[in-house]
Amino acid sequence: MSKNERRFSIIMTVYDQAGELEENLPAFLQQEYEPGYEVIVVDESSTDRSGDVLKLLRNNYPHLYSTFLPKPNRLVSRRKLAFHLGVKASKYEWVIFTKIEKKPTATDILKAISDNIDDNAELTLGYSVKKGIRLQPFSTCGEASNHIKRIERKLSKVRERKRMNYVWGRYDFIVMRKDVAYEVLNLFEQKLSLAKMLGIRTSIFMKNLFGRSSTTQLVTD
Repeated sequence: MSKNERRFSIIMTVYDQAGELEENLPAFLQQEYEPGYEVIVVDESSTDRSGDVLKLLRNNYPHLYSTFLPKPNRLVSRRKLAFHLGVKASKYEWVIFTKIEKKPTATDILKAISDNIDDNAELTLGYSVKKGIRLQPFSTCGEASNHIKRIERKLSKVRERKRMNYVWGRYDFIVMRKDVAYEVLNLFEQKLSLAKMLGIRTSIFMKNLFGRSSTTQLVTD
């Protein structure tokens, strides 16, 4: 499939984030991308106005799809299960996992991803920068496993940090083919020892600081 035919399913999960949905979701829905795309929002049993906001936005954006996840057993990761539901609902070959907190900085971000993604990469991590995005390709999902384990395990503690995100591997979105998405989800929120986490943290820092440069693409409207 050529980049001119590549379509994306952008998947995110939300919980009690009505304000962020109102402020940020339109930026995801207003991407100028001719091949077409969809945005899937999985509501993790929100108790605020999130459902009402999504209903109103669906009236204006036909490529927005939302679904509701009942509260699962406490032994099951709600966020992991929500993304799994989003993947099952997606209809395109390419999937992007992202966060409502990280809205696109321009209307051509999706086009930049498609134009610059490495077709030989099984998985690509994306970092938001002031003028656009930075892409970090991995040949296989396994090569990116340390990045994913670390950021997902410590997500609540790193979400608001803004400095040196690339060096520490604090990515903002993941781009992959749909058939890889379930393998990625298996890496989410794994229980790791402190020693293992410190080892992963050091490994990522050294790789991203001194390793081969990733693809970088700056985007402006």
